[in-house]
Amino acid sequence: MPKTKAIVLLSAGHACVDVYQGSVAALVPFFAAERAYGYAAVSGIVLAASLLSSVAQPVFGALTDRWAMPWLLPSATLLGGLGIGLGGVSGSYALTLAFVVVSGIGVAAYHPEAARVARIAGGGHTAMGWFSLGGNIGFAAAPVLVAAVMSLGGLRMSPLLVVPALAGAVLCLPVLRALAGTARFGGSSADAAGVDDWRSFTRLSVAVVFRSIVFVGLSTFVSLYAQQRAGGGTTTGGAALFLLYLGGAAGTLLGSRLAGRRDRVTVVRRSYLAAIGAVAGVVFVPGPMFFPFVLLAAVCLYLPFSLQITLAQDYLPGRVGTASGVTLGLTVSIGGLASPVIGTIADHTSLRTALLPLIALPLLCWITTRTLPEPCSVQTGTAAEEEMSRTRR
Repeated sequence: MPKTKAIVLLSAGHACVDVYQGSVAALVPFFAAERAYGYAAVSGIVLAASLLSSVAQPVFGALTDRWAMPWLLPSATLLGGLGIGLGGVSGSYALTLAFVVVSGIGVAAYHPEAARVARIAGGGHTAMGWFSLGGNIGFAAAPVLVAAVMSLGGLRMSPLLVVPALAGAVLCLPVLRALAGTARFGGSSADAAGVDDWRSFTRLSVAVVFRSIVFVGLSTFVSLYAQQRAGGGTTTGGAALFLLYLGGAAGTLLGSRLAGRRDRVTVVRRSYLAAIGAVAGVVFVPGPMFFPFVLLAAVCLYLPFSLQITLAQDYLPGRVGTASGVTLGLTVSIGGLASPVIGTIADHTSLRTALLPLIALPLLCWITTRTLPEPCSVQTGTAAEEEMSRTRR
């Protein structure tokens, strides 16, 4: 199987999985409208999707460093879809939280192994950029998909949201079959050459935490905030959330292209500097201009996304699964842990006041990453691609 085809299939499968990360925030206005949940309650649902995931994803990453577990790709995809599909029809708040937790565990199990497989199949930050783009497209498609399903009958129609999981499970199978005969596919990342740079990895992870708080905070509340700043109902909120996720997709692809001209650390640093003004625009600018700032903020926050994954993997060449689990897991999970705090502040003051601290966090990201070294990239995709091609002849 050609490398390009493998990455396209993995990217499409990634999109199907990350629909369920985007669906949690996209369902927030409908939970608020149909069940009268307040800011703290809806942010608690985001927390439920993230709480166990914040622990589980690095754990799954550590496991994939020791044993290859490609079967996690289809099974975790299905688990993520079932949790969201059942969460909308559960009658009680507690059951809703439980089903969303199940979805979060499925998403957590998927990402470390999927990032390992993508690294083997494609290699380099460009391939990882396309793989990450799939996840961003899934995020961007979530508000549209959720709105379409909700229009058929509200939350009771949420079982239809399982359909992308079925498609994602099928899409990854050809890649897994093609890679099954390669040497690196069944090996652990402990066999990789290189010295682990834990200090740089830790500093990068801190920046990922700050960035995740900003993006997940925006994705949780931007649909409600858009209704305040630009007027309109859930349609306005859905449009703002769609722009946020669309900007994330564009930023991911642009980041991988820029890294081909400049080193990754430089792109990461400059992106965070630009994000300061963009997030400030989201918080302060009213009316129609609110939407361009939402798009710009997403682009700036996602320019470093795929680059941070490959940087983490190159800082820990002997623990690729752990690096992927921490980086991808913290991207969503720690931000989810902060969402209830933002929601509680909003309940007691205003949503604008609660979002103000998000402006300062990109500055902390820049401070944390400004002296990071550029590691030597470990390319694994070429050898794997050659083995894949031979097995298909």
